[in-house]
Amino acid sequence: MAPPAARDPLAVYSERGARFAAERERHAALSRRISTFRLVTFLAAVTFLVWAEAGAPAALPEAFYGAAVMALAFLGLVAWQSRVDERQERAELGVRANDDGLARLRRDWRALPEPDDAPAEAGHPYARDLDVVGHASLLQLLGAAVTDIGRRRLRAWLLQPDDPTHARARQSAVHELAGRTELRQAIEIGARRIGALHEDELDRFLDWAESGPWLRDRPLVLWSARLLPWLTAALIALQVAGTATASYWLLPVLAGGALTLAVRRRVHGVFHRASLGEGSLRRYADLLRVVCFTGYDADRLKDLQEGTGCPDIPVPREVEKLAWLAELADLRHNGIFWLPIHALTLWDFHVLASLERWKASSGARVRGWIDAVAELDALNALGTLAFEEPGWCFPEIVEDGDMVLEAEALAHPLLPATRVPNDIAIGPPGTFLMVTGSNMSGKTTLLRATGANAVLGRAGGPVCATRLRLPAVALHTSMRVEDSLEEGISLFIAELQRIKSVVDAAERQPLLYLFDEVLHGTNTAERQIAVRRVIAHLLDTDAIGAIATHDLELAEAEPLRSSSRPVHFQETVEPGAEGPAMSFDYRLRPGIATSTNALKLVEMVGLD
Repeated sequence: MAPPAARDPLAVYSERGARFAAERERHAALSRRISTFRLVTFLAAVTFLVWAEAGAPAALPEAFYGAAVMALAFLGLVAWQSRVDERQERAELGVRANDDGLARLRRDWRALPEPDDAPAEAGHPYARDLDVVGHASLLQLLGAAVTDIGRRRLRAWLLQPDDPTHARARQSAVHELAGRTELRQAIEIGARRIGALHEDELDRFLDWAESGPWLRDRPLVLWSARLLPWLTAALIALQVAGTATASYWLLPVLAGGALTLAVRRRVHGVFHRASLGEGSLRRYADLLRVVCFTGYDADRLKDLQEGTGCPDIPVPREVEKLAWLAELADLRHNGIFWLPIHALTLWDFHVLASLERWKASSGARVRGWIDAVAELDALNALGTLAFEEPGWCFPEIVEDGDMVLEAEALAHPLLPATRVPNDIAIGPPGTFLMVTGSNMSGKTTLLRATGANAVLGRAGGPVCATRLRLPAVALHTSMRVEDSLEEGISLFIAELQRIKSVVDAAERQPLLYLFDEVLHGTNTAERQIAVRRVIAHLLDTDAIGAIATHDLELAEAEPLRSSSRPVHFQETVEPGAEGPAMSFDYRLRPGIATSTNALKLVEMVGLD
């Protein structure tokens, strides 16, 4: 399955970026005009009030009417400006989305937002070797996933590939999103509006949504909060009517104050857990509206939609209702208004009761709604990559049959469009691909290209190839191995530990291994013996793999001689006015390399 035919991504991003920039400027200009009108109506309202204070009694009605009209106009302008500012924000985010798309096409990593994702756990079988996370990584290439929950979902797909059926289900969803630019960017802009949300904050919110009620289980507190405001209102009415000769209404107010002091910390703690930050809930509602009310063809997207409960449950409206209740709870942050209102009505208890009613009806579904947002954001990032790289393909993920990885026009996905593709085949079990060649010729890049594309393919995304047959095997690599002064581990021991983890994994499951200059931390003679033993052991398992090496004699003895599939890169050296000039075509050729270039490079850098 290839990504859908589409317009040139460069032209699309340039055109849409310019359109969003024009919208941003138009909304900004309108917002400035509205601000001017707001100032005028405010000053007019003040003028009418001054006239009412200083004018003749006959002018009072007109002055108060004028002030009321200006006040209503001011409030209307405030609401209008809020909507205009939101459109301006969306347009600004649209500009950023398209600018980031252009930067990804150029592989201009410094122009992209710097990733703040945590590094992969120590000892991960391939994350560091294949640049899965961090700067200039696969995760940064998939930067259209901008919510924290979406990036965590995508990160899990890249670092912990699950059942191949899930990857194949994602492929159809990614393929559909790749062909729907308006929908993709609507999702990305909605995700950008949600912004950063710390995992602890989300967990706290979900814990509240799935927990039992607090107020309902305390009927004395609940009924006191319901009855005391009515008693206060009744006693105030009696005093105003002259029936009560003293301010007896202060007694229920004081009782309510005592009740508030007793449980205020617990009540406000619930408010804190029930909120996802300023505006976040409403922005989740916007993205859930995309989930619920968009027509999809891919089964995975339909399942995502049905999993939220749509259309039987008005999910966006339920989230907006929760957002409204959270805003009512925020009155506690404004003490000037909160104190008299709460004193007379016990405001916080009524808001808490409403939150618990909402939780009883919808709380159990919240995790599914959040999960849908995370899934859609992650799928959208893969769809954006498929749109940006229309020449890439979706791999055929094979579970049964021959364990052979076959690729046509395979290249490294993190390289720019000038990358050089190659055809490769790794497997079946009992064989290995041996890649030789001189320094800088492309051996390591080929191995990393193989691994990086395997990671993308198992995540459900497109791969940098015109065809890829990908066995459903675990992936382990040994490339960037370092010593550790802190742990007292030498380079050789660090390599041995990495290789031990690969061998152990191969004994448990079918495996794809990628080794680059394995055991280069020791002398040549012992390295050859050790590497031959390691490879011979892997040949006896269901593992398939590739090795990049400078050691042209590695496969001269059995069982490696008959099991190796040798390929190589080569360089061209031409005389120049300032000495020999070296060039590489990065084309893979059959057989063992016939030349080396270490001494030539020594000469080129000026060492005799």
